[in-house]
Formats: sequence, structure tokens, C-alpha cells
Amino acid sequence: MSTNTAPLPTYDDVVAAAQRLQGVAHRTPVLTSRTMDEQLGARLFFKCENLQRIGAFKFRGAYNALAQFTPEQRKGGALAFSSGNHAQAIAQAAQLLDMPALIVMPEDAPASKMAATRGYGAQVVTYNRFTEDREAIAHKLATERGMTLIPPYNHRDVIAGQGTAVKELLEEVPDLDYLFVCLGGGGLLSGSLLAANALAPQCKVIGVEPEAGNDVQQSLRAGHIVKIDTPRTIADGAQTQAPGDLTFAIIQQRVNEVLTVNDEQLVQAMRFYAERMKIVVEPTGSLSLAAAIHGGLPLKGKRVGIVISGGNVDLERFASLLSE
Repeated sequence: MSTNTAPLPTYDDVVAAAQRLQGVAHRTPVLTSRTMDEQLGARLFFKCENLQRIGAFKFRGAYNALAQFTPEQRKGGALAFSSGNHAQAIAQAAQLLDMPALIVMPEDAPASKMAATRGYGAQVVTYNRFTEDREAIAHKLATERGMTLIPPYNHRDVIAGQGTAVKELLEEVPDLDYLFVCLGGGGLLSGSLLAANALAPQCKVIGVEPEAGNDVQQSLRAGHIVKIDTPRTIADGAQTQAPGDLTFAIIQQRVNEVLTVNDEQLVQAMRFYAERMKIVVEPTGSLSLAAAIHGGLPLKGKRVGIVISGGNVDLERFASLLSE
């Protein structure tokens, strides 16, 4: 069980989050691709969270968490640490809810993500992701300034908010056989598991990590949380060192399998999205499709959900990755 004092979120929390997000978060489109259907001999349904506010699913969890602040917490404001998408999500949610926000970001975070975070009115403090501890920095600042720290994934309101993406997908496409979900710290996957378990219990849910950063896969094999060095992968949104205790508890109970893909396979998936579906997907957001293509699962004749987690990538980097 979780060592976190908070109880694990449930599907009821996902439903409550969906109500809070109604009219605030985008109900993102579900796209299909005849080309990919033919390639895999399956029917694929892409939940496009790259078209969510701030360009990623993270807006859902951030807004759901901040919307439940007490008046005193609102006055102090929200603090977060993030390589980019959670940063922007907290910044925009705080702006919408009229409260201050401070974000601790790695100095090598994509320039577009940092600019967007500042653009939403948040203050940014930078650190070196390979030598400094972002959590220690964030906890110190939160204490000094009387702010409420909202972590990127290990928080029940964040998990519940992220689960609303798959709730929407399964309401639109109810009878999925497989669901592929991008996996970093596990907020999206654990929330997706709560929704899938309630709405499509027969659906096999597959988490997908970068090969270089398979902390959840290692943790599942060990039966406890395993911490790894910061992985070097183009999937910057999945450069996590360990799942959270809340996310791991849900994943351990409910996930069918966790697969990994390499950077080259991510670039292939990004290229497919750009060329054939005319959408920009960041490397981390391409994890799910890459595993559907390369994971070796028996998808022929099946109905398959693909969660695209985000589309925030510097255009220069996007172009250079695709031209390599």
C-alpha cells in the first residue's frame, strides 16, 4: 500500500474531476488513420491530448488540483517542479483561477516550454537536472513562501484529473480491446487505469516507457519502487527516475503490461503523425503508438486506443529529429 498519507484516488474522483473540468479543459478529438489500421490490421483510435490546453494532458490534473485549493492556499499560490508540460499546466491553471504560481524548471528545458510557462504569468526558477535535486529546491521554496506544492504526478487530484482523458475516450469509443498510454511518472497511466477499469474492464491497458528510462518496468519486476539515474532519451517528458508511491500502487494493482521503445522508434512515430495525420506530437507523446507498432502484441482484428499525451516540442528540434 502507499506510504503517502493520502488514500488512493478512485474512479469517483475521476468523475468529480470531469465535472470540474467541464467547459474549462478541451474535450480533445479522437482521430483515426486508415493507413495505420492497414499497417497493423487493427482499428486504432487516437485520443489527441496534444490538442489540449497548453498542448498536453497535464492541464487536466493541474486544474483539478488547483480548483480544490482553500481560500488560504489560493492566496499563497501554487508551486510545481517540471520539465515543461506540468509547468505550463500549473501556470495556466493558476492564471485561470487568479492565483500566483512559481515553477522550478531544469535549465535545459525546451525554450518553448519555458517561454510558455512565463507567458502564463508564472515565475520560473531554474536548476541543473543532472546535479541538483528539484524536489528539495521546491520544498524549500514552498516553505519559505507559504505556497502549496503540486507534484507532477504523485498527487491524488492530479491522478484523478489525468484519468478524465481516457474517460472521454471510452465514452466515445466504448469497446476497446487494448489501450496504450505514455508513461513517465505514472500520473496519466494510473488515472487511465482507474477510468478503464470502471468503463472497459475487459480492455488490456499497456504503459509505455522509453527504453533508457524503464523505472516502472524495473519497479514492477522488483515488486517495489526502483530508482534509476536520470535517463538520457529524447522523451523529455518521461525522464523520470522513479514512479510515485500513489501512481505505482495503482499501476501495480491494475496494469496489464509495461513495454519500452527506443528513441529511433519514437522518431518513426513522430514522422507518421506529421506526414500522415498532419499533427505535431512530441517524442514523449509518441511512446504509445511506437509500442503499438513495435511491441509485438496481438493487435490484429482488435480495437486499440492510443493516448497521445502531448505536442510540445521546439520546432527546430522537431525538424532536426525528423530529418535525421
